[in-house]
Amino acid sequence: MPTPKVEKAEKTAKTRKTPAKKKVAVLEQVTIYRPTHHEIAVLAHQFWVERGYSHGHDEQDWFRAEQELLKVAS
Repeated sequence: MPTPKVEKAEKTAKTRKTPAKKKVAVLEQVTIYRPTHHEIAVLAHQFWVERGYSHGHDEQDWFRAEQELLKVAS
């Protein structure tokens, strides 16, 4: 009985019709708003005027002005 003849076929690489997809890292740009010294001072002065020019609350006016401006920004 004759032995069957086995042929080895070479495989050729298939060409792609579309290029391979590349993974791209996307970075998100975030802008952080920080009120300026002048903006805080103007608003703190307004609070002082609204209180009737009462002295002794400058730090509270400053902190309140800063917080108000940060709320508006967000």
